[in-house]
Amino acid sequence: MIVITGAAGFIGSCMVGKLNNKGFQNIILVDDFSKTGKHSNFIHKSYREKVERQVFFTWLAQHSKEVEFIFHLGARTDTTEFNAAILDELNLSYSKKIWSACSEYRIPLIYASSAATYGDGTLGYSDLDPGLSYHLKPLNPYGISKNEFDKWVFQQPQSPPRWFGLKFFNVFGPNEYHKGRMASVVFHAFNQVSKWAGGQVDKWAGGQVKLFRSHNPDYVDGGQLRDFIYVKDVTDVMYFLMHHPTDAGIYNLGTGKARTFLDLVNAVFSALNLPPSIEFIDTPVDIRDKYQYFTEAKMGKLRSIGFSKPFYTLEAAVEEYVQGYLVNGRTF
Repeated sequence: MIVITGAAGFIGSCMVGKLNNKGFQNIILVDDFSKTGKHSNFIHKSYREKVERQVFFTWLAQHSKEVEFIFHLGARTDTTEFNAAILDELNLSYSKKIWSACSEYRIPLIYASSAATYGDGTLGYSDLDPGLSYHLKPLNPYGISKNEFDKWVFQQPQSPPRWFGLKFFNVFGPNEYHKGRMASVVFHAFNQVSKWAGGQVDKWAGGQVKLFRSHNPDYVDGGQLRDFIYVKDVTDVMYFLMHHPTDAGIYNLGTGKARTFLDLVNAVFSALNLPPSIEFIDTPVDIRDKYQYFTEAKMGKLRSIGFSKPFYTLEAAVEEYVQGYLVNGRTF
């Protein structure tokens, strides 16, 4: 059996889809299934059982010998969450219990870290030095919670037989309909641009895509840079690592090429065969001093252990996402 926590969420449900496409159906979905907004992400998937997050460790104690691999992708991912107790419970304490259980039961593990651990990027975006985690200064409590777990991992005398922590950069793609404010800029841009009629995009709605104005003199409006990565690239990497026998550690997971928000939004307009129309608005005050102006993953470490598949280009990924999923409201 393969366990996926956060299986009803964005990346987790896409990983279920990836495994289904590879012929895996003996999958255990772990999540808070009371949140009905995520049901469409797994309702058509093939799996063995759903297990509520609160009772997972009781279930695991009873079935540990049957579990071949755990993908721990469940977390509180809202970068504007400032309730430290929630982040400690869901991102730190729960992850520690996952790690300890995988160590005890000898189950290989992949867990989700985040590029938010890098803070403003002053110390770079290299994943080669494990000691860097002790010097990073994330800009928000979410990033802090992820970095605290990364640091804790390196202090443990016992570890799972194989493990990989993945620092996800800006992931976008199908199955993020439920994410609200935290959905990708591609998702929000599409909804600002399109007009729905009979389940199809009918025509140009006359609306503009709103992007944050730059409050940093080194960047023009819309020139803020991110390492945007398509969720299907993320699942490809996780599938590769699931079968990789060595080289445990923390790895970046981006494309290695930063692009501007203007590039991203222009790709959305192009996918809809519409002329660009963009309005710049002030970055909200509550996140302005925590805003990253540049992120770019150093990807040499992952490539050095044998992952050679090329990533989607930004334009190709946006086109597939918009035309293949958003236009029809499909899930992966």
